[in-house]
Amino acid sequence: MADTATYIYCLVEQSRRPKVAQNRKTPAGLPGATHPELLEIGKSLWAIAADVPLKLYGPAHLEERLRDLEWVADIALAHESTVEHFARAKTAAVVPMKLFTMFSSRERAIDDLRARRTELTAVLTHIRGAAEWGVRIVRHPAAGRARTTSKPAHATGTEFLAARKREREQARAAVVKAAEAAETAFEQLSKLARSSRRRQPPEGATTPPLVDAAFLVKTSAAPRFRAAIKRQAALCRKAGAELILTGPWPAYNFVQQDGAST
Repeated sequence: MADTATYIYCLVEQSRRPKVAQNRKTPAGLPGATHPELLEIGKSLWAIAADVPLKLYGPAHLEERLRDLEWVADIALAHESTVEHFARAKTAAVVPMKLFTMFSSRERAIDDLRARRTELTAVLTHIRGAAEWGVRIVRHPAAGRARTTSKPAHATGTEFLAARKREREQARAAVVKAAEAAETAFEQLSKLARSSRRRQPPEGATTPPLVDAAFLVKTSAAPRFRAAIKRQAALCRKAGAELILTGPWPAYNFVQQDGAST
C-alpha cells in the first residue's frame, strides 16, 4: 500500500515548460513534501505537484491536525508561496488549487485533471492575462464614536439631553457617510475589473469591514485600477474610512476547483 499521496498546488498554463529546478528561489513547498515537480496535463498545461506522506496528510491524521489553526496557517502559507512563485511568470496563467487537494497517485491526478479539461479551459480563459487585487475598507476607530458629553453647570437637563441626542445623530451620520463612501469605491473599482467578488467576514467578527472584496483586473488595466484606488482612498479618508489595497495575487477568488482526496 502506498505511503504517499500526490498533492497538487496549482495548474500552470504557458507556452514553455515551467522551470522547477531546486534552488533558493523555488519554495520548498509543504512540510514533509518532496520538491515541487511538473505533471503534464495537456498542451501548454502542467500541474505543480509533490508527494506528501500519508502519516502527516492522510485522512486519519489530517482530520485531527485541522484543529490546530497555527499548523493550518503554516500549511496555507507554504501552499500559497508555491502558487505565487509560479504566478510571477508574466507569460503564465495560474489556477490555484484548494488547500489539501490530493490524489492517491500521480496517474489518478493526471486522469482527473485531463477529464476536466473543458472546465479548466473555461477557468483559464476567464483569468488569463489578469491578476487578483484585494480591497478592504474599514471605518477609522474614531469614526461614528459619540463623544461623552458632561453636563455644564449652567445647562438645564433639557439642554443636556438635546446635546446628547445631537452627538448620537452625528455619530450615526458619520457611520452612514463612511459606508456610502465604501460602497461607491466598490462600484467604481468594479467598473475597471473583469470580475469583482465580495468576501464574507469571518463568523463572529465584531467589527466587520465596510467592504472586503477581490477584483480580477487585466494586467493592461492595472495602472488605471491603481490610480482609481488612490482617488477612492482619498474619498474614503474624507468620509472617515480607510482603504487598504493588497496584491497582485493569483486569482484565488475567481477559480472554482474541487480537490480530490486520497
